[in-house]
Amino acid sequence: MSSIHRSPHRRFNPLSGEWLLVSPQRTQRPWQGQKEAEKSGIQASYDPDCYLCPGNTRAGGIRNPRYTETYSFINDFSALLPETGEEKAVEQELFQAVPERGICRVICFSPRHDLTVARMDHGEIRNIVDLWVREYRDLSRVDYISYVQIFENRGEIMGCSNPHPHGQIWSSEHIPELPSKETERQEEYFRMHRSPMLLDYLETELKEQERIVCTNRDFAVLVPYWATWPYETMILPRRQVTSIDELSGPERDNLADAVGRLTVKYDNLFKTSFPYSMGIHGAPCDTGSYPGWQMHLHYFPPLLRSATIRKFMVGYELLATPQRDITPEQAAAILRELPETHYLEERS
Repeated sequence: MSSIHRSPHRRFNPLSGEWLLVSPQRTQRPWQGQKEAEKSGIQASYDPDCYLCPGNTRAGGIRNPRYTETYSFINDFSALLPETGEEKAVEQELFQAVPERGICRVICFSPRHDLTVARMDHGEIRNIVDLWVREYRDLSRVDYISYVQIFENRGEIMGCSNPHPHGQIWSSEHIPELPSKETERQEEYFRMHRSPMLLDYLETELKEQERIVCTNRDFAVLVPYWATWPYETMILPRRQVTSIDELSGPERDNLADAVGRLTVKYDNLFKTSFPYSMGIHGAPCDTGSYPGWQMHLHYFPPLLRSATIRKFMVGYELLATPQRDITPEQAAAILRELPETHYLEERS
């Protein structure tokens, strides 16, 4: 490892065009700050008060079907709506606003209230992947939709309002900020090199192996060189795939495999139901052409030292630039060595 990786240094994120500060010497600093309460993780397989469980009535008065695998529906409290009424754009130099249409959906991963993705078998995770593909195809065909953002917030400290295993999809009329930056950066790289940035990046990572967590035939799980969160990871296809609906059947199987293995490793890290925000980024679905795009999954988990100590993005991170202590190489080595059998199954 280069000596620069053992002292304070900056790293460049080619996807966003931004820099972050890495401070390896701070890993030994004492901690007397906030500690999260540990959760027992014990849930019933069905909760009569859960608005996502099969057969229950949601807050908006609609009753869920008694679904047996996955289930999706229009969010009862959507952040975006298909119609914006009579709202008009504001187009002054310092005051600009435009109406924004969209469709928001909730996707229930399982009828079982007590499961997380890490506790599901391969077939159950494959069902989730298939649902992601179906929803992406349906929403991307809506004439005014330019971007489909699939994501999951896992755990209370990541803002998850219900422990029932579920995710969301927000599809919008305009391309959101982060995917817009990734589009610009990847297309610029493609114009210069005539190859996708993330495929070139992955080729180097697979050769070095320093930040690889695990792989299968079609996907690689790695800690990005520019990772901001302590145990941030990315799942990358090993061939060019611009959006999730381009995955073949075997590739969907292997994406399910990669997701399952990674989430088990996460839970095994601190012997807890590991919180994170996960998002799938792919090319915009408007009328543009995006030959430089490579689909990928981001995992942003907040835990730093234990199940009760999290990383806070405050102070310098909010006012100056993101900062991390543990290096991406250290994080990858820790995750790589973790078992792929869930710690709760090892106890049984």
